[in-house]
Amino acid sequence: MKAVLLIPIVACFVVKVRSKIFSRCELALIMQRWGLDGYEGYNLADWVCLAYFTSGFNTAAVTHNSDGSSEYGIFQINSRLWCSDHHSQTKDLCDLSCRGMGPCQKTDLLTDEIIDDILCLKRAVVGLEGLESWMAWRDHCHDRDLSHWVVACNL
Repeated sequence: MKAVLLIPIVACFVVKVRSKIFSRCELALIMQRWGLDGYEGYNLADWVCLAYFTSGFNTAAVTHNSDGSSEYGIFQINSRLWCSDHHSQTKDLCDLSCRGMGPCQKTDLLTDEIIDDILCLKRAVVGLEGLESWMAWRDHCHDRDLSHWVVACNL
């Protein structure tokens, strides 16, 4: 009987959280399905461009900033406002963990499951700054022809 109870506990320690580097079109399709095309006035190419220049489409990307905050996941969502990383002060406006801290806690922004990333991203872009909040988008995507990001994706 004790062995049966130990199996779920041991499983927590052997579960590996998977990260992923998405292809451009694979990511575009997921973002389209989750309503990002046209969301807050940005087209699908804006979102794909953002993901490329923030993380290289890598869900495991983490950037540590000089202010003590960090940016997590494929969209580099900042811990200062949007998620809890358990080491910096945060408003945690998306009510999620930036990265899981225990062996059985789901790692929200660093896994290949990006639905929580997309939902948080949608919250983050509502308001005056929108995608202007991301320096990578301002520097590489804003006011440019971005059609090449999605033209061959057959969406």
